[in-house]
Amino acid sequence: MDLGTLFGLLLSLVVITIVMIMDGGSPAELFLHPQAILLTLGGSFLATAISTPLSVALALPKLIGLAFKGDKTEPAAAIETLVKMADRARRDGLLALEDESKKISDPFLRKGLMLVVDGVDPAQVRAIIETEIHNMEKRHAQGIGMFSAAGGFAPTFGIIGTVMGLITVLQQLDEPSKLGKAIAGAFLATLWGLLSANLIWLPLGSKLRNKSEHEVVYREMLLEGILALQAGENPRLVKEKLSAFLAPKARAGEPVSGSPAKAGTKA
Repeated sequence: MDLGTLFGLLLSLVVITIVMIMDGGSPAELFLHPQAILLTLGGSFLATAISTPLSVALALPKLIGLAFKGDKTEPAAAIETLVKMADRARRDGLLALEDESKKISDPFLRKGLMLVVDGVDPAQVRAIIETEIHNMEKRHAQGIGMFSAAGGFAPTFGIIGTVMGLITVLQQLDEPSKLGKAIAGAFLATLWGLLSANLIWLPLGSKLRNKSEHEVVYREMLLEGILALQAGENPRLVKEKLSAFLAPKARAGEPVSGSPAKAGTKA
């Protein structure tokens, strides 16, 4: 579980609740007009579904779940595995890695090592793995784009809801006692549009983008390790080369959140 995502969302809701109470309102007022919620959330999702492939739109619940999940990659452990395998490959040859490679749980690393064991040319190994990384980035970009699109549609549907509400208000001008509540209800749609865009769609999209970038760097690190192993490089050199992908604290042996440093990050 990514506690940062969960706490950020909960604390945002707490702040909004406190502000409403300080202004003399009640958080329950947000839910007095369910039609505003339906139009804003439902409309933004349906508009997003129109603009993206159906398979991507249907994956929305899964993508939201991924945004709340912690990072399962363990770059430091992967480096140790590659260093040990590089040492054995120098002593016993690449074929000696076949049984050990089959036991690796990471399918990406296992596939790369099996290509090496099978004697595939290094240039082809790089091409195959880089293609897989590139296609992964494209898949991730589709999901991230859906959140960005929803974040753009939500405020617009909020305004649509407000306009629809004001039309109803104008039809009730002969009943002044109802105008205040009706106008407040109309503007709730705009509020829901802004809240859903800036507390749900856009933040979760940014979180998924961050996770995607970390996974790309992690896989690029594995690729360099696989190629170094295939080239028969010294295990110590392999460790130094791959450690360059880690954040400074991880290189010093301190426990970190498990994500490799992004390319271009100052060490």
